[in-house]
Amino acid sequence: MFDRLSERLGAIFSRLSGRGRISERDFDDAMREIRVALLEADVSLPAAKAFAQRVRERALGAEVLASLTPSQTIVKIVHDELVELLGGADDRSRAAMRLRFADAPPTVILLAGLQGSGKTTQAAKLALRLKEQGRRSLLVAADVHRPAAIAQLQSLGERIGVPVFERGTADAVRTARAGVDEARRLGIPVVIVDTAGRMQVDEEMMDEIAAVARAIEPHEVLFVADAMTGREAGSVARAFHERLRLTGVILTKLDGDARGGAALSIFHETGAPIKFIGTGEKLDAFEPFHPERIASRILGMGDVLTLVERTQKLYSEEQAKALEAKLLRNRFTLDDFLEQLRQVRKMGPMTDLLRMIPGLSGALPKGFEIPERELTKVEAIICSMTKDERRDPSILDGSRRKRIARGSGTHVSDVNRLVRQFEQSKKLMKQFGGKRRGRLPIGSFT
Repeated sequence: MFDRLSERLGAIFSRLSGRGRISERDFDDAMREIRVALLEADVSLPAAKAFAQRVRERALGAEVLASLTPSQTIVKIVHDELVELLGGADDRSRAAMRLRFADAPPTVILLAGLQGSGKTTQAAKLALRLKEQGRRSLLVAADVHRPAAIAQLQSLGERIGVPVFERGTADAVRTARAGVDEARRLGIPVVIVDTAGRMQVDEEMMDEIAAVARAIEPHEVLFVADAMTGREAGSVARAFHERLRLTGVILTKLDGDARGGAALSIFHETGAPIKFIGTGEKLDAFEPFHPERIASRILGMGDVLTLVERTQKLYSEEQAKALEAKLLRNRFTLDDFLEQLRQVRKMGPMTDLLRMIPGLSGALPKGFEIPERELTKVEAIICSMTKDERRDPSILDGSRRKRIARGSGTHVSDVNRLVRQFEQSKKLMKQFGGKRRGRLPIGSFT
């Protein structure tokens, strides 16, 4: 996501930086290109126009064109305005992006959105996230028009260990109200209500969900938007906002190939901040939204904070120290390598992780991608080895390598390359660990 927009903006800024001085005409041309780039990224026309106008006013007002580093200053202004377009980064904006919990439980969270946006899955993801934070939830199946949605929510609730309240295809309003009463009776502090959607906005759907909202008086009304819908997400969100007064947005499928228009349009259209993003199909692929980090990714500046947070979710400080000790004592084996690889793959596609590293994102060639099948091949090769071979690759003679290649469905050259890269990585990381004891970066072997 955002790859095309990032590429276009990078080319514009590259041309500006190659000039010692920027004239007002140069600046106007650049702003026109930026506006076109936003529209091509599926950003709504009002949002693109407002963005370009704010950048122009700030740049000319600060006399950027007369400064010694105009291109750098323009990039900074564009970054700041992208952050504002995505919801802002001041204390008030950050507070609005956090969930509000009731002083007197239960806190009621209502999910709304079109059919197919992923409401049911996001309800489970949100419940899992709250569970990890020590907050119990009750999922309420108020999508009474689709028995499959009720069954899906029950299945998801069972997987994550969260109870689900349902009354079959009974009235949605009564189901939602009964679910809140049940949570209050059981002392469960959070209620997450999944509601019905349609393929498009219609009055019947809006009337029903508005009635549900009046009945349960939710503390949070979260609109679930599919990032693949682009600029249309803004207008759909506005329709829901007019009836429900949205307090926030969950943006799904941010790991897909959408152009980014939904993320860059919704806040401008509704004023409702994006609170969470879905970054994959797994139930733990669910993160808080940080406008400044997304803006940095768009401009090729990386996102090291998200990378660190994902790493910390997988590794404790004790695990990191134990791994470093193995390296320094030269006891790092292919079993450890395989465990590292599997853990890092849980963090998301390898190409996306590389783009989070500042300075590397912009340096990656156009279309660069690490095929996931290559990583799967590495796993297959290691799994085809015996325990002794994984512990000491030096015993791998020609016949053993042929056997491993046959067992993993690869070639001997693939086995040779893996062993060679493993030995080189061990040497490099031992040297690195010796120089920077206690600060070994997890995941650097892959």
